[in-house]
Amino acid sequence: MSDPANSNTPAQLFDMRKDDEVWTVYDIATGEPARVNGVPQTGLDMEVADDLVDLLTLLARQKNESTGH
Repeated sequence: MSDPANSNTPAQLFDMRKDDEVWTVYDIATGEPARVNGVPQTGLDMEVADDLVDLLTLLARQKNESTGH
């Protein structure tokens, strides 16, 4: 799915999945857990994971825009 505002940027770059009673934020392109400062984002509360998905996607879009890609 593409973002209508920028056809080069996917609408969502990260998502979350439930692992038992906790959540993992992962990179949609690779399926691997997202990493923040090298730390895999696993074992999170649902609310934290949801906020992190939004934040990581926003930061990735801003980085993409600043590099012109």
